[in-house]
Amino acid sequence: MLPNRKPLVAIVGRPNVGKSAIFNRLAGRRISIVHDQPGVTRDRIATECNKARIPFELTDTGGIGAILDDGFAEQVRMEADIAIHSANLVLFVADAREGVHPIDLELAKVLRQGGAPVLLVANKVDTAKTDPDTAEFSKLGFEQQVNVSAAHGRNFDKLEQGIYEELSKLELDLSDYDKGVAENRVKVAIVGRPNVGKSSLINAILNDERSIVSDVAGTTRDAVDVPYERDGNQYLLIDTAGIRKRTRRDTSVEVFSVMRSEKSIRRADICLLVIDASSGVTSQDRRIAKMVLDEHKPCIVLLNKFDLYHPDARFQDRIEQFREDLGDDLFFLPYAPKVAISAKNRQYLGKIFKAVQEVVEISADPIPTGVLNRLLQHSIERNPPPARQNRRLKLLYATQRREDKPKPVPVPEYLLFVNHANLLTRTYERFLENCIRKEYPMEGLPFVFRVRSHREKRKQEKK
Repeated sequence: MLPNRKPLVAIVGRPNVGKSAIFNRLAGRRISIVHDQPGVTRDRIATECNKARIPFELTDTGGIGAILDDGFAEQVRMEADIAIHSANLVLFVADAREGVHPIDLELAKVLRQGGAPVLLVANKVDTAKTDPDTAEFSKLGFEQQVNVSAAHGRNFDKLEQGIYEELSKLELDLSDYDKGVAENRVKVAIVGRPNVGKSSLINAILNDERSIVSDVAGTTRDAVDVPYERDGNQYLLIDTAGIRKRTRRDTSVEVFSVMRSEKSIRRADICLLVIDASSGVTSQDRRIAKMVLDEHKPCIVLLNKFDLYHPDARFQDRIEQFREDLGDDLFFLPYAPKVAISAKNRQYLGKIFKAVQEVVEISADPIPTGVLNRLLQHSIERNPPPARQNRRLKLLYATQRREDKPKPVPVPEYLLFVNHANLLTRTYERFLENCIRKEYPMEGLPFVFRVRSHREKRKQEKK
């Protein structure tokens, strides 16, 4: 009997046969980067296919047999080997247009010795007329073969049926599997500029070498989703590509990677902004922090490589010295708590998830409406807003807005009904936010103000 977990389905094959396109089709959304440059996918990229008749975890791997010009070929093979040996089912992808390749023959030999069932997927079979051309793949020695076109979605119903049939043969115990777990996971995006230690942090947390770690900037190209459980809490860790300045994005693949990172920030519940403590805060760190701020995302700042910052001094002295050196470099993220860690030495990692859970718990405890109104009215009376065009802002009522579909980490969104919405300046918004935070610090959470004039309120009431 297999352990009570979703089965793992791994996609393997040589470079540029369409593994990532098949992965995206089965996942139902674009996750892996699809590009005609060999070796684009380097890490094992995983997602959960919960809508399948038997829910499973799907893993994309780097192309086996790649001859990469940046020295990662051996590590890509290692990543694929790990996926193969941990999989319950292997989807072996081949290119029908090119026919059987010598690497296909070698890989078939490895897979036959691996023990896991194999479903051969001949990709780039765009029409039924070309189906007979795939007969030569029988020499690879696998009973089950499905001809598909990832580009056009052809025969993916047959591929999904084949996956279901193979998984049905396994002794699976999914009695306790909760389909709602994936939806309720807290999505934690690990963001930062290149080479600050994001992938090292993922590996340290997982005690695994799932992401390739290197001192070559730009190693991680996809946004890698990794399900993770700690102390009974469910997370989805999102390892993202390092975000460089636009002028330094030198290839189309890197442009796609940065777009994925920016998208990961938008879909995350919490962002962990990783900063290299040994080199301090850079202008690019501030740009990425602004992305997080503009998306109104909860955030925790991780000061990585802290073991290299005044290593001979006491930890508390180093913390105080860093705060002094840091100064106002991250003044625009005042709500984000800062956690000093060392991913390389796996130090203080527990503090990360303690901080994450504190943010989760705080977000679930909103300020009562009555308290919020008294607090804001008192602040306005003590420090009235400036008059504009002989008119002065008056607060009629305030409430915290609720999401129709609750999120794991809801961001405080305050709806202010005032006499004239255009009288509330950004400066006075910050003043009101600071007044609220004095009583309710809400560490890790941004504040969002939505302002409506009393006329808009009347219109809403009429509706």
